[in-house]
Amino acid sequence: MKLRELIIAAFFAAILYLQQVVLSGLPNIHLCAVLIILYAIYFPRLVLPSVFVFVLLEGVTYGFGLWWINYLYIWPLLAIICLLCRKNRSVLFWIILGGFYGLAFGALCSLPYFFIGGPSMALSYWLSGIPFDVVHCIGNVCVIALFWKPLGKLFTRLQGYVQRG
Repeated sequence: MKLRELIIAAFFAAILYLQQVVLSGLPNIHLCAVLIILYAIYFPRLVLPSVFVFVLLEGVTYGFGLWWINYLYIWPLLAIICLLCRKNRSVLFWIILGGFYGLAFGALCSLPYFFIGGPSMALSYWLSGIPFDVVHCIGNVCVIALFWKPLGKLFTRLQGYVQRG
């Protein structure tokens, strides 16, 4: 990885982290999904390093609890899904994927509880969080719909800058 790419990956991680902190007062409303999608589309080599640094920063800031273990696989999983689908440029596809991922977030977070307390603990954890998952879904749909075009233009310009260097 070139020095320029390493710096950009760190910058992307910082953006993920800072927007999460700034928007932390809103329940499950953030730019993580749209940023990870766009990182995967425009900078496929940088998305996973950016996501892992973001997850590490979250742990350093908020503590390395069970929630943090979820982040170790949930955000990279979204990045991998986006990498596999990165040729698709339909905003509707990405809106649906982001909405579905927000809705599935709680189910994905319940996996450690399956191993700690069995199926009933995992199911109760997931069911109790469904209202937050619905908000997460709606938030992702709105954020992707709202920011897709302006951020896409920005990333196109940034991509040209990185490739020239």
